[in-house]
Amino acid sequence: MEQEEEEEDQSLDLEKIRLLPGSSDDGSAASFQIVDEDHTLGNALRYIIMKNPDVEFCGYSIPHPSESKLNIRIQTYGNVSAVQALHKGLDDLSDMCNHIEDTFTAKISSRDYGTEEP
Repeated sequence: MEQEEEEEDQSLDLEKIRLLPGSSDDGSAASFQIVDEDHTLGNALRYIIMKNPDVEFCGYSIPHPSESKLNIRIQTYGNVSAVQALHKGLDDLSDMCNHIEDTFTAKISSRDYGTEEP
């Protein structure tokens, strides 16, 4: 059991996402920085988080093109915290990507596709 916990701790990158200064006291608004990411994750994550009815605002920026850092700001209506909204957004995006991959793999495996352009 202890070895499993050590392996899990080693696989988690605790420096990947950090909370930036300037969060609201009630936790309904916060900014995060995600390292080694760009517009690919930023735009998809912003879109998914904005689909959450508890989220009032979500936006992202790349502070400088030469740095691979993504800043994301989340403001909620107060029913959930910004951290919870971020976690839900990451989970929802992961679920969506898994569904797309499964659907694509099933279609390829069934060989039910055309090889000629219309």
